[in-house]
Amino acid sequence: MIIPKTREEIELMRESALVVSRTLGMLAKEVKPGVTTNQLNKMAEEYIRSQDAIPGFLGLYDCPSTLLTSVNEAVVHGLPTDIPLKEGDIVAIDCGAIKNGFYGDHAYTFEVGDVSPEIKKLLKITKESLYIGIREFKKGNRVGDVGYAIQKYCEAHGYGVVRELVGHGIGRKMHEDPEMPNYGRRGRGKKFIEGMTIALEPMINMGTHRVKQLSDGWTIVTLDGQPSAHFEHDIALVDGKPELLSTFDYIYEALGITSDEEKEFRNL
Repeated sequence: MIIPKTREEIELMRESALVVSRTLGMLAKEVKPGVTTNQLNKMAEEYIRSQDAIPGFLGLYDCPSTLLTSVNEAVVHGLPTDIPLKEGDIVAIDCGAIKNGFYGDHAYTFEVGDVSPEIKKLLKITKESLYIGIREFKKGNRVGDVGYAIQKYCEAHGYGVVRELVGHGIGRKMHEDPEMPNYGRRGRGKKFIEGMTIALEPMINMGTHRVKQLSDGWTIVTLDGQPSAHFEHDIALVDGKPELLSTFDYIYEALGITSDEEKEFRNL
């Protein structure tokens, strides 16, 4: 059952999402060769708690960490380790926080030093597909419209769209209805309703869409060992249109990137 939120609840959810946004912005300055994902995890937990919030992943489904850090061929759910990041790696950092009784949950894939042009393109197309999907999250549309748009765009570039893992509704629970696949058929699935809130998160592989889980019980990797990218935003349906609750602006400020990609999804 989809749980619509009031305007007041959506504003509380925005605060939760922005805790995560600021955490990712803080980490953006720290992602570099030689740093371990365990170090990043410790920084994130300390920062989230400093914001009068609680790490949203830690303990959820017995998750042992504040961050999920997925390096190179890891798609999602990678556990932090003491292995240093190296030049040319990519790391998808997925982070959650609880504030005001609501969850924030979003993710960004970072470049570690200089990466290859092929990997840069994968990250670019994956992030673009996120916004293509968000545009379809509007009054009159259904879940399949979002998934179809993401799938069509990514597969047109030769990439694999992961099937086993999906986005989701979000609110007082990390995972609410509906599931939000990154593939689908137009006009299919649950209809969007005013006040619903979702976490949309394309997980796109350079090669095959097929994945497997490692023996740690968490990390999902590509079956062919090729890199994977993951970007995620929290969005509310307000006045029939998608409105971003999270932002990558803190990341871009830290990295010196200029972007207006979020402008159309802001209630200015």
